[in-house]
Amino acid sequence: MISSTVFSPVSSQCSSEQSRWSTSTDGHTNAPTSDSTLAMSVGIFKSTILPSFALHSSFSVAAYALSRATDRGEIKDYVWPLSQVANAWWSAVGEPMYLNNLTFSSALNAIPWTEKVLLSCVTAWGSRLFYRIVSRSLARGRDDPRYEELKAKDPGFWNSALLKSYLPEAAFLTLITLPFTLPFRMSWSSVSFDAETSGMLRALGVGLFTAGFAMEALADAQLELHRKERDDLCRHGVWSIVRHPNYLGDALVHLSFVVLNAANTFNPLVLLGPVANYVFLRFVGGDALNEASQEERYRMQDPHKYAQLLAWRREKNSFWPGLSELANPWTWAVVASGLVGVVVEEMVRSSLGQ
Repeated sequence: MISSTVFSPVSSQCSSEQSRWSTSTDGHTNAPTSDSTLAMSVGIFKSTILPSFALHSSFSVAAYALSRATDRGEIKDYVWPLSQVANAWWSAVGEPMYLNNLTFSSALNAIPWTEKVLLSCVTAWGSRLFYRIVSRSLARGRDDPRYEELKAKDPGFWNSALLKSYLPEAAFLTLITLPFTLPFRMSWSSVSFDAETSGMLRALGVGLFTAGFAMEALADAQLELHRKERDDLCRHGVWSIVRHPNYLGDALVHLSFVVLNAANTFNPLVLLGPVANYVFLRFVGGDALNEASQEERYRMQDPHKYAQLLAWRREKNSFWPGLSELANPWTWAVVASGLVGVVVEEMVRSSLGQ
């Protein structure tokens, strides 16, 4: 069963957080009564979007300063997962502690189970990706080839990079993080479900997250192992499903955040999160940029890899698997990973009496 409730968030960030913790005399959380769409939009902008953009912009400016000082454009990539995890924890725990004078444990215990699962998923995803990016960067010992190409093509790269690259990514991140910032900053959902439906949505969200997380982690691990053994393109394992399984896994992870969101407090605005993430992955800084860089380098430096890349394009989709991948055992390995995640979450929830 679905019920609709239009809420009117308060006009300031402080009072919005206070409403999350306040209760009426009968023990229920005080519900906003205004149905003004304008008031809702202004409230969300002030309580969530503006603070998120300020946080991500701060990270981006710091990354730009460090990148320019070291001539390493890839430092911007460190910020991508790090700022998302920081925003999630500040929204869920840090800000309530600050505004309501709570201890860390009190703020954490006040979070409903589904939102704890959401926060845990964001933390696991972001921490793994941050470690992967930093460790790969340190092992390489120089800037990412993509940024080296950009700097070689544009002598004034650093003079325009802040406005052309760093701050635009902060804007993308502001939208991408909506599914795991807005639920911690709003006290009422605009769409709510009964307990049975919420449980099914939570299971679906956990399954999507675990499948996407496994695909992303397997893609990175298999690629690293392949590079140690051979010098051609990696086309086995999850790389036999699509040409960019790491980006597909990332997209599934961010889609899972919306589904988990719907299981507790859902506002349709959070749908902008996976959409913005998909647009960025496909058309801004993901598979399109990566493959264009590969094509140029391989054509000039490695004819064998270039021929492999052209053949691979004919055989496999870039992002979304074709129907033929239903016969690929690695597809079902990823699906099985998702099912394992659902079982584990249910066991943990039951053991904790949630």
